[in-house]
Amino acid sequence: MWNMDQSTLTGRLLVAAPLLQEDSFRRSVVFVVDDADDGALGVILNRPLDAAVGEVAEAWGSYASEPAVMFSGGPVGEDSGIALGSVGPGGEPPGWAPLEGGAPGLEGLGVVDLDGPPEVLGGALAAFRLFVGYAGWSSGQLAEEIGEGAWHVVDALPGDLFTNVPERLWSRVLRRQGGDLALLSTYPDDPGLN
Repeated sequence: MWNMDQSTLTGRLLVAAPLLQEDSFRRSVVFVVDDADDGALGVILNRPLDAAVGEVAEAWGSYASEPAVMFSGGPVGEDSGIALGSVGPGGEPPGWAPLEGGAPGLEGLGVVDLDGPPEVLGGALAAFRLFVGYAGWSSGQLAEEIGEGAWHVVDALPGDLFTNVPERLWSRVLRRQGGDLALLSTYPDDPGLN
């Protein structure tokens, strides 16, 4: 578990607390791609869209991890894309940038330059996911939301980013934390019906 004294959230997960009912983030799991003094940027890992990657970015379609669809990364910049990939045993290919200061256990994970040649870069990736839009916070905003209890900060596992069952990610991540967070994994969609 992360605490406010740690230097960065980069490479960690933000798991929406049940009290966060805003449509964009309700039951979301956000992977923090960059946490800097001027703000934070992440992508929602559990919002698959109906469009196949090959329909939107044809050259990258064959490299997309299952489900090979576009993901809604968040409500900001919905006219742009962010791609994440993990490198295979061949090392760091051109057009791939490792996460700076990321969490332990996520070595080999980075941002993919979609302008790079997919036939070179895509073949060097062990996993690839393409997100439309992103989640963004200005300086201090995310820390404030965490302090208010809107987000639970937990460590990411490599399988979280490229899971083939994204609709189960929220409860799965909470369950593996144990204790009170594990109890939240069974929180009903509508507690009024309980």
